Amino acid sequence: MKRKLVDVAAGVLLRPDGSYLLGQRGADTVYAGYWEFPGGKVEPGETPAQALCRELEEELGIRVSKLRPWLRREHDYEHAHVRLHFFEVVAWQGELDNRVHGALSWVAPQQPACEPMLPANGPILKALRLPRTMGITHASEIGVAAQLAALERGLDAGLRLVQLREGGLADAAREDFARAARARVHARGGVLVINADAQLARSVEADGLHLPARQLMAATTRPEFVWVGASCHTRAELEQAAALGLDYALLGPVCPTLSHPGQEGLGWARFTELAAGLPMPVFALGGLLPEDMARARDAGAHGIAAIRGFWGAQR
Repeated sequence: MKRKLVDVAAGVLLRPDGSYLLGQRGADTVYAGYWEFPGGKVEPGETPAQALCRELEEELGIRVSKLRPWLRREHDYEHAHVRLHFFEVVAWQGELDNRVHGALSWVAPQQPACEPMLPANGPILKALRLPRTMGITHASEIGVAAQLAALERGLDAGLRLVQLREGGLADAAREDFARAARARVHARGGVLVINADAQLARSVEADGLHLPARQLMAATTRPEFVWVGASCHTRAELEQAAALGLDYALLGPVCPTLSHPGQEGLGWARFTELAAGLPMPVFALGGLLPEDMARARDAGAHGIAAIRGFWGAQR
């Protein structure tokens, strides 16, 4: 017998410092004492966004001013099969008034979350630890010394997620550069992923592996790294990344870039269409600069990734 599908809207209320709000379920509810993101069931005739606005007013006494679509995940509970629509709630009116939860707690992304977490909400915590900007190296074009200097500047400016993509370097030079980059990134508490080369990623003790689209589509299981992502250009590739349980995807190019001369970008409307309803964060890639962050997130992106945009060079 097919189980009933229940749509639920959940809000990730975000402060400017990146901390998010969790609520503890009351004693008279299913999963009493568990922590969750505020929200509730989507009623007939409502969109998930409308349901979330209603629920947050009922539960917390706030009126949502701005929200962004983020992730969509499904989970099988004993009582129902739930499809959760997660939104980032970035602006609201009114002071929080705890009307239904046993307790409320603001949590910083790198802090341990409240325990126990409601099972359907658990995977969202890892996504919230994922930095919002990814810098992609191109030492084979500008030179190793110049790239390391640019990396230092980026880390000083707050960059905490770096993809090392250096197929143009000789093997020994690539490994030396990867070790130097890892030392710098880890010294700042950041995350380093290696493009395409799982052996190199293990050798230098990087944090993860980034799959080019060709490797993504050939994969049948998720590689065994803490962080695994992929480059995508189509909905089919994004769905493959989701099916493998990857932690993030890059989607682009959004705008024309030097890396793809003569190729038109997707544009923001098409980006939003392709990235909608996925269970993992999607970064916008292609011709972007740090000042494009708000526009990217309004389009449904987790953040932005760039080869040149974070190293002080032209697009």
